[in-house]
Amino acid sequence: QVQLVESGGGSVQAGGSLRLSCVASGNIFRINGMGWYRQAPGKQRELVAAIASSGFINYADSLKGRFTISGDNAKMTVYLQMNSLKPEDTAVYYCNFRSSVRDYWGQGTQVTVSS
Repeated sequence: QVQLVESGGGSVQAGGSLRLSCVASGNIFRINGMGWYRQAPGKQRELVAAIASSGFINYADSLKGRFTISGDNAKMTVYLQMNSLKPEDTAVYYCNFRSSVRDYWGQGTQVTVSS
């Protein structure tokens, strides 16, 4: 059974930083990519950043320069470094692993940024 466990969320003042981590356990056949999504209250889940097995990285345009994704397929681990946080970054952040068969999701970790 595959399980994704996120950590690193919390509360921070505007301008602060947080680093999210996600570790997967279990058997994931052929990881094609890993990424982070977020969902704010009343809004749809949106892509934050994703890294493909090729190394290609994609960021949401509004987050470029503030957020950095990194990961290790072999260790089934993905990180999200978030700097210069803004109140509008407040959301539940979900990690995602994409295999050739299906997507896997973590349970989510809350990030709250106060002004």
